[in-house]
Amino acid sequence: MASPSETPSKDELSLDGSPFLRVHKDGRVERLIGTAIVPAGLDPATGVESRDVSITEDGSVRARLYVPQAADPGKKIPLLVYFHGGGFCIESAWSPTYHNYLNALVSEATIVAVSVNYRLAPEHHLPTAYDDSWAAIKWIAAPETDPWLVQFADLNRVYISGDSAGGNIAHHMCIRLGTEPLPGVTLAGAILVDPFFWGEERIGGESARDKAIPEFLNNLWKLAIPSLKSYDHPWINPGIEPERLRMIACERVLVCVAGADLYMCDRGEAYCETLRRSGWGGSVEMFRSEGVGHVFHLEDPASELAVKLMKKVVEFINEGSA
Repeated sequence: MASPSETPSKDELSLDGSPFLRVHKDGRVERLIGTAIVPAGLDPATGVESRDVSITEDGSVRARLYVPQAADPGKKIPLLVYFHGGGFCIESAWSPTYHNYLNALVSEATIVAVSVNYRLAPEHHLPTAYDDSWAAIKWIAAPETDPWLVQFADLNRVYISGDSAGGNIAHHMCIRLGTEPLPGVTLAGAILVDPFFWGEERIGGESARDKAIPEFLNNLWKLAIPSLKSYDHPWINPGIEPERLRMIACERVLVCVAGADLYMCDRGEAYCETLRRSGWGGSVEMFRSEGVGHVFHLEDPASELAVKLMKKVVEFINEGSA
């Protein structure tokens, strides 16, 4: 038995991921933000109806489904699969931030959406979030999965999207659909917003910026992958295996970056360039919002640039669904 001096106090930290979370030496995980939740239901402002479903029998993977009231029961509409951000360690599909965003996007684009609630680090290390997300995609592909999907969702017009860590997940799901195609599912496009990629070497203007941020990002990846030996890992840095990008299952990718995002902007731009040079046969477009930071559109959705970003995402979906 450990002596009293060897017993970790509740205030001793094994890893400080502030401002997201702190992991204490006694095993306690203290999430500092991203824990608020809101119920599903009819959103009066947008006329979008939502409800929660279990993806797995044990309920470990769940999702929130969204359908616009304006949807015609006799007409199929595109389906968006969305993965929330939060560095793989905070937030959820029930978050007011993501609930409000999905209500707005579903209303603007007239689509069905499935917002996936994957399990978080550090309690569940990667690849759990990837596996949970893949389980959700397979659930969508299964016949008669859900009455809303059966009635409204066009599985020949499926889009995958996510922001930050969710953008990372979206990228990996596009590759998995390319290597493990699901009968009856056609991926029409992918939308990656401020995708969370990283690497050993600083790129672009990263070296001249806030030196505290790389340590914070390193800590997030250590939380997600405790056995990590190098940040040039295929889950983290898609540029180290460009040949894998050829397996992306769609022909259109939209990457949205924020000009004042200190690190993810350069990573998003590098991703676009690597994708163009990879031999992948599709078309990648980058949309840059100047003077704003990481996931600004979620923090201030009514701002002029957030409205422009929403318009771009809606146009991307509608152009591929015409």
